[in-house]
Amino acid sequence: MTMTSYTELQREIARLMQQADAARKAEVRAVIDDIKAKMSEYGITAADLGPSGRSSRAKGTTVAAKYRNSATGETWTGRGKMPRWLQAAVAAGSRKEDFLIG
Repeated sequence: MTMTSYTELQREIARLMQQADAARKAEVRAVIDDIKAKMSEYGITAADLGPSGRSSRAKGTTVAAKYRNSATGETWTGRGKMPRWLQAAVAAGSRKEDFLIG
């Protein structure tokens, strides 16, 4: 019984990885060609497919401030990391709710 050496197995893995990569590229190309053909056949555009998912819907929207420091006028929306001025106030014994706007 012959045992395959580690080096031989590594070579086989590398060969199989190259083979798998080539097969994937060929399959992806075939799928893309098929999609393009169907889009052309039915008159579908990229816009018909909807948002690309690469940008956030909320991107560029502003959120009203929820907390305000009456002494300095600094505000915080309540999203993300708590600002230092509010952290300091809470550490000094105030409650976050004391800074609520309205």
